[in-house]
Amino acid sequence: MGTAVTGATAPLWRAAQAFRLVTALYAIGQEIASAPYYRHPGLSWVLIGLLVLWSVVSAMLLSQWRISTSPRVRTTVVIGDHLVVIALMAATRLVADYAWFHGHQTVPTTLWAANAVISAAIATGPVGGVLSGVLISAVSIVVRAQWELDLWSDATAPMLVSVGLALGLAADTARRAHRQLQRAALLTAAARERERLAREVHDGVLQVLSYIKRRGSEIGGPTAELALRAAEQEVALRVLLSEQSAPVPDVPDSPAADQDLRPLLTAQASPSVSVSAPADPVPVPRAAAAELAAVVAAALSNTALHAGSAAKAYVLLEDTGDAVILSVRDDGPGIPDGRLAEAAAQGRMGVSRSILGRIAALGGTAELRTDDGTEWEFHLPRHRPTPKG
Repeated sequence: MGTAVTGATAPLWRAAQAFRLVTALYAIGQEIASAPYYRHPGLSWVLIGLLVLWSVVSAMLLSQWRISTSPRVRTTVVIGDHLVVIALMAATRLVADYAWFHGHQTVPTTLWAANAVISAAIATGPVGGVLSGVLISAVSIVVRAQWELDLWSDATAPMLVSVGLALGLAADTARRAHRQLQRAALLTAAARERERLAREVHDGVLQVLSYIKRRGSEIGGPTAELALRAAEQEVALRVLLSEQSAPVPDVPDSPAADQDLRPLLTAQASPSVSVSAPADPVPVPRAAAAELAAVVAAALSNTALHAGSAAKAYVLLEDTGDAVILSVRDDGPGIPDGRLAEAAAQGRMGVSRSILGRIAALGGTAELRTDDGTEWEFHLPRHRPTPKG
């Protein structure tokens, strides 16, 4: 586990070490009460001295932030915990007779032995905690030779396994919550940076592009092409800023992931462009949403260039469930019959590539009406493949 993940469980580690020291005091008290009944009381005190020494050393190691974040040190201490607990439990047979150890706790006591289970649970989660509880319980059963039916009335195994499960689940929950908190902090920082960049672009680049578009249209001649390109880039930048200001989804950013189409269209609204969209989200594949926004941008650019600055444009988005219908209409003079074919013959492929080509790649259809102004109507069926590369 990394440092950040370990930091999430640092409070659990420190609390566990406080429990370790308390249980060490309990083990000393139990030794004072039991020593008169041991066969070798002197050896039992040596074992308790080792218990106290290991309790202090391991508690210091696992409660220190910098040391406990080292996976190698932490793993070593957890393994050492199990080895010391098992050795002290097995040594009970050296200091006590069968009549005593068969019916009483081992030298380190059950509570102190639970420290190994707690360490394993915090370090590895519920699975490691339960396995550790089963291991320590099995050692206790073997050392105390409790094979008879009284085994089922003993609380040692249920207590150790329950502790391992509960602490393991708590540790996993803490790590998961910590990761989510870090992700939320990163997303918040990213959103603030995007907002800052969007303000700078809006106050600088978009104003310049808008000026070039207006002046180029006014001058006419060769600068009309420059005005058209500036208008296209202005709309593209507005679409990009709208995408960046939308909430960051908690899903992989893939072309197949759904995105609400409405913000990409409303970003193109202006005093001369009116956008109408449903109140509910209109989800379409992310790549398709970007292409549809580009189609609308191209249609609005043609309106601004050919219909004049006084023309009004209207964008209407509809969601029928089976298809998405997108209409772009203006109140300009319209397109004369044969004008699009003439432009294509002259090598001017703006409408063909920017509009018809994109819609065809999405698997949709485009219909043009020029009776009263110019109106494009695009139909995009649901569950279509992503755009062709």
